Amino acid sequence: MSQRPEILWPLFAELADLPGVGAKTAALFAKLGVVRPADLLFLAPHGVIDRRLRPTVLGLAEGETATVEVEIGVHHPARAKGKPYRVNVRDAECDFLLTWFHAREDWVRRMAPIGARRIVSGRVEIFDGVRQMTHPDHLMTEAEAAALPPFEPVYPLTQGLGQRIVAKAVAAALDRAPALPEWLDPAFQAARGWPGWREAVRALHAPQGAGALEADDPARERLAYDELLSHQLTLAIARAKFRRKKGRPSRGDGRMREKVLTGLPYAPTAAQARAVAEIEADLAAPQRMHRLLQGDVGSGKTLVALMAMLAVAEAGGQAALMAPTEILARQHAEGLAPLVEAAGARLALLTGRDKGAGRAETLAAVAAGDVDIVIGTHALFQRDVAFDDLRLAVIDEQHRFGVRQRMELGAKGAAADVLVMTATPIPRTLALAGYGDMDLSVLDEKPPGRTPVETRLVSMARMEEVVERLGAALTGGARAYWVCPLVEGSDVSDLTAAEDRFAALKARFGDAARLVHGQMAPAEKDAAMADFVSGRARLLVATTVIEVGVNVPEATIMVIERAESFGLAQLHQLRGRVGRGAGRSSCILLYGPLGETARARLTALRDTEDGFRIAEEDLRLRGPGDLLGAQQSGAPLFRLADLARHGELMRAALDDARLALARAPDLDDARGRALRTLLWLHGRDVALGFLKAG
Repeated sequence: MSQRPEILWPLFAELADLPGVGAKTAALFAKLGVVRPADLLFLAPHGVIDRRLRPTVLGLAEGETATVEVEIGVHHPARAKGKPYRVNVRDAECDFLLTWFHAREDWVRRMAPIGARRIVSGRVEIFDGVRQMTHPDHLMTEAEAAALPPFEPVYPLTQGLGQRIVAKAVAAALDRAPALPEWLDPAFQAARGWPGWREAVRALHAPQGAGALEADDPARERLAYDELLSHQLTLAIARAKFRRKKGRPSRGDGRMREKVLTGLPYAPTAAQARAVAEIEADLAAPQRMHRLLQGDVGSGKTLVALMAMLAVAEAGGQAALMAPTEILARQHAEGLAPLVEAAGARLALLTGRDKGAGRAETLAAVAAGDVDIVIGTHALFQRDVAFDDLRLAVIDEQHRFGVRQRMELGAKGAAADVLVMTATPIPRTLALAGYGDMDLSVLDEKPPGRTPVETRLVSMARMEEVVERLGAALTGGARAYWVCPLVEGSDVSDLTAAEDRFAALKARFGDAARLVHGQMAPAEKDAAMADFVSGRARLLVATTVIEVGVNVPEATIMVIERAESFGLAQLHQLRGRVGRGAGRSSCILLYGPLGETARARLTALRDTEDGFRIAEEDLRLRGPGDLLGAQQSGAPLFRLADLARHGELMRAALDDARLALARAPDLDDARGRALRTLLWLHGRDVALGFLKAG
């Protein structure tokens, strides 16, 4: 693998090598995600203080920062413990006080000699009707003030780390920033009016007013594009590596699929037919498939996946479907079993809970090729599971797996095609960010038979009324979900825990109620779910463990308690648990105190059932990390790029990355070498391992 370019070495030295940064300070910086001088370059200021000189503090709102020239007047040293040291000063139009607590008298007299003129800068406050500056940020002579920038950047901090320490470290990192070869296309850069890389980094840390903090500031925009380009280049290299791998063409004769389609009570939607055609073309091609199937709640992804798996079975190969939870794996197996049987294929279920002779028997059948379709959890990819001829790996609820896991999964089969599915509608921008290494099929229609869900917003103050109506519905034979934000009560939060709510509802409805949450033993959870599916229980109190894939067509009521504490995409997923059968369905959003953003979220959900519109709104309101649950998803966390505002840049970066690789697949031309430097700079050098050295 190639070594980091020597020109970047100063930026990847130890942080403690910088002046004023010792081991203790470096540990504090690490809490901000800053471990190398390079990280300081991308630690963007989130605020700016106007330090321009003005004549007076008169007329300023309380809390505003001002920089004025003053004449130092009488000193009033602290005469009692806890009292401040005060100094009278006068600017061009008014008198005010400079105030310090715990200040040494000799220091104050040295800094502010009576009769001298000084430049002072700090927040203006009013105490007992008198203007004052407490602990001014700066107290300087006119000569010293010449070095004060007119606008001072404000950095994110952590306890123990002050603005001055961060600013000094950033300045030291900027001194190390080299002139790097330009990796941007010259015409593209000129059309955008963007500065060079080093100029952009310097401008980022020297904002000339609040406008410099906006997403469309040329320096910020250029650095955001660099970040998106490095990310898209990484995905494009991964995509090219995956495609260079030979696949095994699987061309079925259609006999199994025809039997399934003939037996269905409805025809597939145009979107399903389109997705099936795209996948069948991929399966028949000599390259490996790497495709994301994205569909809203109830859009019929499972049928599309079944068609793909049967195509492989017809060609004599095996397919595996991996679900994120055991409940979902069992539901898939139960739902697909009659269809697979009708097709004349063989299906097996394999989960982590299978033990003993039964498991050994299933493993032997899979290894011998006596099973066409295997359904299970991640246990499918444990070492003791051997396939006779695995040609297709289908992964349900893709956002639980990052890019690295995607590559590992495909390694189980000699040249297995990979199809991943998600019911989380992902805005186009975010799909490009997380899955730019994959081809995309979108199901944007719902099959016939799905009933619209009536969504209502109800205040928590009307809880008793909701419970009464729920009781009447349960007596009439309805089945309902009640979702709570927490598992158990907390002293810190006033959100209702599922266990507390279950106790209250069980006292009201007796044996009709069951509880499900993620901390229960799997057997308990399965038993409660089974009771609800069969109708022995009619009310299921749960946490978001039921967010994905639970399929009970008889359930028609969804109550979500403290709905304002959930994300929009999550609320949409939960609502998708009802409206799956012919019965009229409703979703009650019980809300507590609402801020502006929470109100916008709930209103958006009430006004539309279109998951893609909801996802775009969620991205706008909450940002990408929250939307996909970035910690668990492998979704990228960008330092400067803002996916809600830089969507158009993301698309440009995707095109740019693919064009660069088309021209020089191993990035060994002049621009390619510059792009390699970009990958090193942004810590994406792992991608270079897939290229020939250059």
